[in-house]
Amino acid sequence: MRNRLAGVLLSVLALSLAATGCGGSSEAAPGAESGTRAATAGESVANRVEPLAGAPEPELPVTVRSADGERVTVEGADRVVPLSGSLSEIVFTLGLGDRVVARDVTATFEQAAKLPVVTRGHDVSAESVLSLRPDLVLAETTSGPEEAVDQIRAAGVPVLFVEAAKGLDDVGPRIRAVADALGVPAAGKELTRRSEQRIEAARKEVPHGDKPRVAFLYLRGSASVYLIGGEDSGAGSLIEAAGAVDAGAASGLDKDFTAITSEALVEAAPDAILVMSKGLESVGGVDGLVKIPGVAQTPAGMDRRVVSVEDGVLLNYGPRTDQVLKSVVAQLYGGSGEDGAK
Repeated sequence: MRNRLAGVLLSVLALSLAATGCGGSSEAAPGAESGTRAATAGESVANRVEPLAGAPEPELPVTVRSADGERVTVEGADRVVPLSGSLSEIVFTLGLGDRVVARDVTATFEQAAKLPVVTRGHDVSAESVLSLRPDLVLAETTSGPEEAVDQIRAAGVPVLFVEAAKGLDDVGPRIRAVADALGVPAAGKELTRRSEQRIEAARKEVPHGDKPRVAFLYLRGSASVYLIGGEDSGAGSLIEAAGAVDAGAASGLDKDFTAITSEALVEAAPDAILVMSKGLESVGGVDGLVKIPGVAQTPAGMDRRVVSVEDGVLLNYGPRTDQVLKSVVAQLYGGSGEDGAK
């Protein structure tokens, strides 16, 4: 998600400035606490991962197929560097967190918080990675820049690319790809089974009835970036699992993200708005969100119906996705955030 947005932000920044005319702020505006029940509820997703019982022992070496088409031989897994929060989450939940020696800035869960960060903004620092002497680097197909990854490989470090997550169907394949590379395929199957069962259980808690229209907005008030997610935003699968309709995609937005305009919001006509918690904070909470041109005129804006989930987990599509889904459902249909995290 982070890397996919990097290029999008560069291309739409100028457009969003012109289209919205909003300055935004990196700090919450006075009074932003009012009407932010959803934001507080969204933070109820546990800030810890839940490892499988008993740490598995990797059986290495193994040779696996990387998502970039290369065959990668992994001879050791004592010093692992995952280059995304989602991949870190998988390694830790497999029970191999003690082997992780660094993290990406999006790995925000408690067990990884004290690890050194090896990314700068949206880019991987090859020098930082190599200084930690890893024996395996796990990367997303969106990780970059390409030169940094090539430098890591040129130093003789195995780099396994994993297909970037796009939806709920990617949870199992991503877990198994990481587990196979780490030499713990049985643990991968067990974690896949546990994750998919929990997601299915969360689906069963979705109320039946009319499907609300939900628009996913990416907000960075400090940079005056206001985007609405379309067909390829990555949020559609989660929205649909919550029994709702992706308002951006349904209104004809076939790209990943488009700069918010009043016209786009009117066409999307969302009943609720899905945001990342830091993005909501950056515009001044719900009070600031409804001041973005067009938001107040939508059913979501008029009802102040906002669903907020912490940035580092919302679109990870990994072992904590069931908690994300529960939180979204609880907020969307009026439940408490605490209930949504159970």
